[in-house]
Amino acid sequence: MKAAVWHGVKDVRVEEVDQKPVGPDEVQVKVAYAGICGSDLHEYLEGPVFIPVEAADELTQGQAPLTMGHEFSGVVSKVGKNVKDYQVGDHVSVNPTITKGRLADDVDVYDGYSFIGLSTDGGFAPYVNVPEKNLYPLPADFSLRLAATIEPTAVAVQAIKEADLKFGQKVVIFGAGPIGVLVAAAAKAAGATKIVVVDLSDVRLEKAQQMGATDVINPSQVDDTIAAIHELIPGGADATFEVAGVQKTFEQAIDATRPRGTMVIVSIFAKPITFDPMQLMNSGVKVATTIAYSRESFQQTVDLVSSGQINVEPVITDEISLDDIVDRGFNALTQDKSQAKILIDLQPEA
Repeated sequence: MKAAVWHGVKDVRVEEVDQKPVGPDEVQVKVAYAGICGSDLHEYLEGPVFIPVEAADELTQGQAPLTMGHEFSGVVSKVGKNVKDYQVGDHVSVNPTITKGRLADDVDVYDGYSFIGLSTDGGFAPYVNVPEKNLYPLPADFSLRLAATIEPTAVAVQAIKEADLKFGQKVVIFGAGPIGVLVAAAAKAAGATKIVVVDLSDVRLEKAQQMGATDVINPSQVDDTIAAIHELIPGGADATFEVAGVQKTFEQAIDATRPRGTMVIVSIFAKPITFDPMQLMNSGVKVATTIAYSRESFQQTVDLVSSGQINVEPVITDEISLDDIVDRGFNALTQDKSQAKILIDLQPEA
């Protein structure tokens, strides 16, 4: 079968690979749709970041070259001999995080984690083997296309939970990429009454409004971004979300938060930054961080998306074939700010 295989920086090849036998505790998933994530783009442009190259991954035993893709949905096509809860034909979403499973669910990922599609073969292929425990059932009538967005939406849902957001509160989101606009959608579902999104791209700000933003700010069009935020939210936001991954927005997110409010770091920073701790101490702002999501949050996201309480449709901006994953996928996301979530339609490949 054909698969999109990572070999190195700017070296992702669509090539023939062998299908692996299904393990006793695994399910083979016939992939319907797979999304290109910002993490995938990092691996393409400057990896390896998460992909194991020098040695096999401790948790998955995977090693480059490997098939990418960790945002995907599909249909069960085979089951291992020990699998009890799934059968051929079931529609599923996949939680790609592999953990040691030793700690409580809400902190398990921080004991060490790896990803299907980054640390072992993933969903940029017609078929992929997944541990049974990483599957979540979907309603048979729910769109597998929309289901491919559940994983990045789970990142947003976890971020909202880290902020302990309450009904009627006000938020500011710095960065209107795919995760940023999904945070806006999750904040809306959580009952936020003011959702301000800040980004330098008008096209992305339009997308944020489609996803739930009540107000948008383009810093290039105002004299003072923080002053503009305080005009909309006097006294500062109850919670802010740093989803841009640069020092300036990190500092602005703190300044945009009310005293004793919470700033949540959602983005993956490509390089270290510096900041003055007194900026936090003088304001009383609390800083939270999040990477991935708990199993509970993933299930909650499945329920929120499949019930329509979070509308993910606007985040999808293109659907392409596997053969076009480099030119119309990775390169398009690098060059075209209007692109948010590009899906690979794997159904013709199966």
